[in-house]
Amino acid sequence: MSRSGLGKWSGAVACAGAMLVGAGGAEVSATPLTPFRYEAQAQRHCPHDRVVWLDFRKGVYYRKGQKRYGQGFDGSFVCLSEARGGFYRRSLLGLR
Repeated sequence: MSRSGLGKWSGAVACAGAMLVGAGGAEVSATPLTPFRYEAQAQRHCPHDRVVWLDFRKGVYYRKGQKRYGQGFDGSFVCLSEARGGFYRRSLLGLR
């Protein structure tokens, strides 16, 4: 390998390293969840927010009035803002 080829390689490595360091500053983190067994507990925790049923296995949340709200063994009641901040998506089932 020639000396000029090595220079190009080290420049590419330095550029890639700078991109990784720059991307680390914009790191995305999820909001911590506070899961509750009962709806009333969750409502006391976040009195100015809606309470949703979060299905951990499916990664979706259900609003009150939806068929699967409060059902299942793989979920908990949480605040809507925490569910959205934790990158869970809303379920469209039963919203008609």
